Amino acid sequence: MNGSALYKKVVLLGAAVAALSLCGAVWVWAAGGQAPAQSLAELLERYDSKRCQECHTEIYEQWSRSHHARSLMGLDGFSFMSKYLRKGPLAVNKPQDATLANFPCAKCHLPQLMSAGPKVAQELAEVIWRDDKAVVGRLNIGCLVCHQDKAVVHHRPEPGVLYGPKALPEHEGEIKAVRKSSFMASPAFCGQCHGMGPNFEFTPPVQCATLYGSYLNGYVADGGSRTCLDCHMSGADHTFPPDFSDKEATAKLYRAALPMEVEALPYTFHPGHKENAPQVVVGVTIQNRAGHRIPDG
Repeated sequence: MNGSALYKKVVLLGAAVAALSLCGAVWVWAAGGQAPAQSLAELLERYDSKRCQECHTEIYEQWSRSHHARSLMGLDGFSFMSKYLRKGPLAVNKPQDATLANFPCAKCHLPQLMSAGPKVAQELAEVIWRDDKAVVGRLNIGCLVCHQDKAVVHHRPEPGVLYGPKALPEHEGEIKAVRKSSFMASPAFCGQCHGMGPNFEFTPPVQCATLYGSYLNGYVADGGSRTCLDCHMSGADHTFPPDFSDKEATAKLYRAALPMEVEALPYTFHPGHKENAPQVVVGVTIQNRAGHRIPDG
């Protein structure tokens, strides 16, 4: 075999591997090694966090008040996805035209969608198209997303296993064991979604959260050592503050994270001159103690 022929075979093989990798990323791997969900109803059932509620009542109650529990919804019932499917580079003429490629936001706002079958994208598009908030509100970042799908790196989650801060050799129900994941305590765990942007794997590329990048490049690089969990999950709080619907608590958090000093100097130019009104010079100093850029996501 001459060099040219070998080069062509290598290129073709590389292209095939890349194509398979993309397919795998989109639709081969599912939670705990399960086959991809083939309907939106199946996806909802598989990732329903209510199965954890009976034993983890307090954690479930906290999570249900968090933004993770309504990751496709904005404040006051706003569905942020309802417009971009109708207008813009990701728009479709009808829901039946939608594919997973129309949902780059799902990478972080609904990562389980990326391991679902192609029909699920069409069904989700139909739900969003008619602005069905009852269904959209049930699609979220629940227990399995964090404690299984995103909990480990360098290998896939084990079937029938959850991951957490400590190991449990036995677990009731369909989950048979809990493995310890040190990765879950690291900022990189949260950085999988609260990321570094932009996302060049999508067409067109999507620029979104860069919070983890600012944490690494601004806070850690300057000697900071606190982690995401220190501030946003203190005492294992599963509300993951801030809760922007709680304006009083959010304002308190912002005052601590962004202390502000204001100085005002009043003066009058040419005292006694009738055409010159009193003026003031205001100096404002705002510090960022948050450990990352604000606002970001």
